[in-house]
Amino acid sequence: MASKTLQRIGVSPELAMRLKRHGICTCKDFLSKNELELMKVTGLSRVKLRELIEDVSRAVIPQHNTVLNIYKQNTGLFSTSLPPLDSILHGGLSHGTITEIAGPPGCGKTQFCMMFSVLATLPRPLGTANGSVAYIDTESAFSAQRLVEIARSRFPDHFNQDDNLRDLCNRVHIYQESTCRELQERLDVIEEDIIRHGVKLIIIDSIASLVRKEFDSHLHGNMIARTNLLAKQAATLKYIAESFCIPIVVTNQITTRIGQLQSHVAQGGHVQEYGQGDSVTTIEGAKGFVTAALGNTWGHSVNTRLVLQYRHDNKRELIIAKSPVAPAARLTYTIESQGIVMNDHEERESWMQVSGVDPGQQKICVRGSDDTASGH
Repeated sequence: MASKTLQRIGVSPELAMRLKRHGICTCKDFLSKNELELMKVTGLSRVKLRELIEDVSRAVIPQHNTVLNIYKQNTGLFSTSLPPLDSILHGGLSHGTITEIAGPPGCGKTQFCMMFSVLATLPRPLGTANGSVAYIDTESAFSAQRLVEIARSRFPDHFNQDDNLRDLCNRVHIYQESTCRELQERLDVIEEDIIRHGVKLIIIDSIASLVRKEFDSHLHGNMIARTNLLAKQAATLKYIAESFCIPIVVTNQITTRIGQLQSHVAQGGHVQEYGQGDSVTTIEGAKGFVTAALGNTWGHSVNTRLVLQYRHDNKRELIIAKSPVAPAARLTYTIESQGIVMNDHEERESWMQVSGVDPGQQKICVRGSDDTASGH
């Protein structure tokens, strides 16, 4: 609450700009100053200043809510334009939540992100957002040419006009961050861009690349620092999603866990995870399985986890591993010129056959050297 920008709580743009010139941008910055300092900066009388202080203080007080109010607010849904997936998710991605797309390289995580970017900019009734996109690219994987190809192929009647295509490109705002610090700094100030550009979707592709590059997982102290950083990023993202009632989509990478699912044995103060089913052999000769990276703390922070993987018939598969509204489900898809494509008829008959597992230990099949799916 204290990180709210002053303009968001009703402070006039002129006064907010004057305060910003003195490094006072958020409610926390404002309330950290004494009355004399604020009077010099704002030029307000003591009476007017105290009224403003009361308004800012009320804005940072945690608010309670009731189920009835939440139900009436009807936060809305972001349609994925994939009927089988929307059907299982009861309409699409929920506004005000974080959706994670995890999977091995080449499965289409970035393709999903670019397709969602096109959908978020579409005017009604073609889309549900009619806004802009804040696309944070940490892997330099974004392709403007591919975005245009998806738009033209998926909505040829709309994007056959250059003006509509130009409008799409102007509405997708790309931020390329190369360090964890840069990413956190971007998240700390992104509220202004959300308001200025009318952002209706935030994408981070990927959330894992920077922390895995900067923190050596073999060092205990590094793991603590990494966990704290991820917890801070998750808290910031949840605040943004809930405050602006918009969906946030992040991509995640994969990692190998040693052991078997569903069993935990303490060894030397650490938890060793074990599983059953297909396993992989690590360099050390131990058995393990592939799952989403970043660990349980991060996994508990996302509202919905969609896992992408390869099937043994060289097709790709989407698994709904975690969702507050949907059961565990499995859908096949392909990547075409128009982005992600699903077979509507086939999946309506088969998606209910999947049994659920711990989302944090959902095994992921990756493509082997012979171009077939394997557990590693």
